[in-house]
Amino acid sequence: LPQLGPHLPPRLQQQPWSLLYCTARDGFSLRTLYRHAGQLSSPALLLIRDTEAQAFGAFFATNIHMSNSFYGTGETFLFSFSPELKVFKWTGRNNFFLKGDADLLMVGGGSGRFGLWLDGDLHHGGSHPCETFNNESLSPQGDFCVKDLEVWGLA
Repeated sequence: LPQLGPHLPPRLQQQPWSLLYCTARDGFSLRTLYRHAGQLSSPALLLIRDTEAQAFGAFFATNIHMSNSFYGTGETFLFSFSPELKVFKWTGRNNFFLKGDADLLMVGGGSGRFGLWLDGDLHHGGSHPCETFNNESLSPQGDFCVKDLEVWGLA
């Protein structure tokens, strides 16, 4: 994803990325995503294409894994391609970067709204403006159905 390159932390801009998880190959399961994406302690890029042909996602400086509380760093950001790239960086207003359990993956938060969330079978998700990133909804309807999902990590 050359368009995202300039927005990544400088130390990662020239690194090779490899596909850790994709729904086309690995099926639709959040648990499987954790299993594949949690092996490496590398940064991760989450890419989603919904059934309305919108593309969006998130970058994490840490790997994606199950957690009891929010984790991550201020390098985390949300992005959408609709039709041009928009990047939503950390506002510094809270540290609700990333949290995942067996049934829900949440990115960004504040006032009970998540910048991006995905359910346990990775079929449904949503995106709403949140304090962490001061983002627009990444999907025009707010809630969306997943067509394809990929997680990339450093090779």
